Amino acid sequence: MNPMSDGPALTFRGGWTMAFVPVAIFLAFCVLYFVVLDAFDMTALATGGFLALLVGALLARGYSRYWDAVMSGIGSPTSVSIVVVLLIVGMLAQLIKDSDVSGGFVWIAELAGLSGSLLTLFTFLTCCVVAMATGSSIGTMFTAFPIFYPAGVLLGADPTLLAGAIVSGAIFGDNLAPISDTTIISASTQRFRRRDGAADIGGVVTSRARYALVAAALCALGYLMLGGAGGSGPVDEALLAESANPLGLVMLAPMAVMVLVAFFSRDIFKAVTVGLVLGTATALATGLLEPSGVIGVSDGAPTGYLVAGVSALLPTVCLVIAVFGIMGVLRAGGVLDRIVDGLARGRLAGTPRGAETAIGLGISATTVLFGGVNSASMLTFGPVADEIGARQGLHPYRRTNVMDCFAMGVSCVVPVFSAFLFIGALLTDGHESAPALSTTQLFGAAWYPLCLTVVMIVAVATGWGRTFEGPDGQLVRRREAAAEPAAA
Repeated sequence: MNPMSDGPALTFRGGWTMAFVPVAIFLAFCVLYFVVLDAFDMTALATGGFLALLVGALLARGYSRYWDAVMSGIGSPTSVSIVVVLLIVGMLAQLIKDSDVSGGFVWIAELAGLSGSLLTLFTFLTCCVVAMATGSSIGTMFTAFPIFYPAGVLLGADPTLLAGAIVSGAIFGDNLAPISDTTIISASTQRFRRRDGAADIGGVVTSRARYALVAAALCALGYLMLGGAGGSGPVDEALLAESANPLGLVMLAPMAVMVLVAFFSRDIFKAVTVGLVLGTATALATGLLEPSGVIGVSDGAPTGYLVAGVSALLPTVCLVIAVFGIMGVLRAGGVLDRIVDGLARGRLAGTPRGAETAIGLGISATTVLFGGVNSASMLTFGPVADEIGARQGLHPYRRTNVMDCFAMGVSCVVPVFSAFLFIGALLTDGHESAPALSTTQLFGAAWYPLCLTVVMIVAVATGWGRTFEGPDGQLVRRREAAAEPAAA
């Protein structure tokens, strides 16, 4: 639908700009919880989204048409696929958390006698692996900070850089993990134009690795060179012994198989099934989990990682539903078409490089407005990026990677808005042996998102990794061999 021809299917009292009222209310909830109250809660964010929908309905001309638009957005193939995938991967992420993979890395650090800058580097790499295995940046931070931060400072690591290494590793894993909600969302919002379907997760992760690994390598070098500050004080042997568990390392084997299946089959459902079967068998065989840790009942309440994994993702699913409802309103009101037309007809998005620049700037601004919550920002901006990039023939993989990597860049760690930094600062507090840090201190030490932004600016400017959509959705390097730019 083009708003300049047939007109929008949904109109509002006060003009089409009133369609932004639900967005404004939703953003107000982001600022309230993440900036004012310092509380990271996806359920509260989803609540803001549903409240925004209720208020927006009062401004629409045609109450029933408004809710038809909401249901159309929620019931879109992209929305439904994201919901299903999130609930399934939630079980796998919970399995990894419950089987104590991080304890295995603490055991390695203790056994190898790592300290100072080597420990900072080791912590960064460990958090990268754990976040990739779980697909959860926030979960990795909550797991890693209590274990690595106080012990690492006692072992001579610079407190600020050690905390930054934890945040950086968590964001890297979230950026590259095939089971990450951000990976799933970014891929699912970018559709093919020469065949059915959206970007497959395996292909997206494979093509994204070049950017993520370069940024990670730069971070690793920096943490190795500067991560030791000659900390003083006795080593807390009791803390290290309590946290160390070498048996947790065996869970890396089924996770490696799962990642390989995801890469080669490019089928996330098949990969998760393999990961669940092998992971459960491994955890039970090694005693990391009891049968009740898989599924069971205690005092009338369900237990086990299967139930806990689904429950943990329900707030995110609610957020997805609310955001896609808002997107349905914006689409029916012609707002998305206006934004896309305005950007696509402008000089900036008139070339492939310009379209990528517009996507990078747009998702960065949206992520800052959403308090660094890149899953919500990509849900909101994804359809816009899809149209802008498709008009220049960019392959869905390329559109996905530009959007995701900029959302995981500097925009998600702006000190006064970032949920990542608020949580990181919170988790550095309360340790007798290590100082509490501010969000500003963490910003200067969380190098991965900073390096990733630089890498992506270079990639956009030079065309490194740029691909176009050819016949049947094939990757082609030259635009002349690709499909003609898709119409809106």
